[in-house]
Amino acid sequence: MAQTPEDNSNGPQDQPDLPNQSSGPAAPRSPSRAIQPDAAPPPPPRSRHARNPIVITINFLLSMAVLGIIVAGAALYWGKGEFDAAGPLNEDKTFIVASGMSLPQIAAKLEEEGVISNSLVFEAGTRLFKNENRIKAGEYAFPAGIPMKTVMEDLVEGRAVYHSVTFPEGWTSTQIINRLNANEILTGEISAIPAEGSLLPETYTFTRGTTKARIIDQMQKAMKNHIARIWEHRSQGLPIDSPEQLVVLASIVEKETSKVDEHPRVASVFINRLRRGMPLQSDPTILYGLFGGNAWTQDRSAITRSMLNQKNPYNTYQINALPPGPIGNPSVAAMEAVANPARTKDLYFVANGTGGHAFAETYRQHQRNVAEWRKVERELRAKQAAEKAAKEAAEKAAEQEAEQAKN
Repeated sequence: MAQTPEDNSNGPQDQPDLPNQSSGPAAPRSPSRAIQPDAAPPPPPRSRHARNPIVITINFLLSMAVLGIIVAGAALYWGKGEFDAAGPLNEDKTFIVASGMSLPQIAAKLEEEGVISNSLVFEAGTRLFKNENRIKAGEYAFPAGIPMKTVMEDLVEGRAVYHSVTFPEGWTSTQIINRLNANEILTGEISAIPAEGSLLPETYTFTRGTTKARIIDQMQKAMKNHIARIWEHRSQGLPIDSPEQLVVLASIVEKETSKVDEHPRVASVFINRLRRGMPLQSDPTILYGLFGGNAWTQDRSAITRSMLNQKNPYNTYQINALPPGPIGNPSVAAMEAVANPARTKDLYFVANGTGGHAFAETYRQHQRNVAEWRKVERELRAKQAAEKAAKEAAEKAAEQEAEQAKN
């Protein structure tokens, strides 16, 4: 029989509707449970690739590379600042780079002498600019506060300190070698005396460490080049047969007058005498014939009668020709004067008391000039004697005053 709902004790009972736990709102929790955090979800499983040793090594190397780049960049930035910054030098200083010194040696010496603050920075900077093999030996003058970069540029470009040595016109080769060997900046020693007339007297510049032999080589080359040029442009019809004879006569002209503007006229006197077969009668040739290269190392300006009569191959009072060789090393101006002498008929000249000479075409006129010179010479000697006496009197008076002051 059919059962009614009321009678169906085993059937479903009327119960309150329960919320849907999967989609409805959460059921109320107790206060203590409400403040507790929910459990975190478990981590995802590690990839097999992440645990691979090769991957770990690559990651480490990449990290080190990045760190290295950062460190290198910071070091480069710092180094550049040091390289360009003012240096520690407090005052101007002379620094010498010897031939054959390596870059590390130069850098260490620069730091040791206080020119730079860090030799490693200087060495690294020089290598970075690819200048490690371009530094030139020499003596350098560094101003106070000079930066490392400027030091490097000076050394590479060879901005060295230059010195000079001067050889006066007409000096003998012996005199030149004596001065050269006395120079304390040049190196080496010259023992052999070069041929007379083979050196060009001039001012020569050089850097510390230059050898004396190199200066001699420069002087010889300069003389050779000038002789060739001057001989090629000489006047025609000169009574001179070779460049060597030109040098001989130029050395005599050089010794006869120190005034360059007189060289052509003095040369014309000797040229005219050679054309006529007359002796040159040059006093300096007597001195050179007697004393050689040392003729002018002492005061031998006065020619005595015994000197004049003494036989020697250079005595142009005794020979009607040029002497056998030069009596000194003439200047370019003297050689040019001989190659292109003034057009005169002069045969004589004598000092005029003003540093120059009086010229004459005839012996009579020359004798008048000589008389004038004798008069000037006497006046000069009297003046010198008076000055000497006045000086001695002043010194004696000063000594007397000093004695009286002591008493």
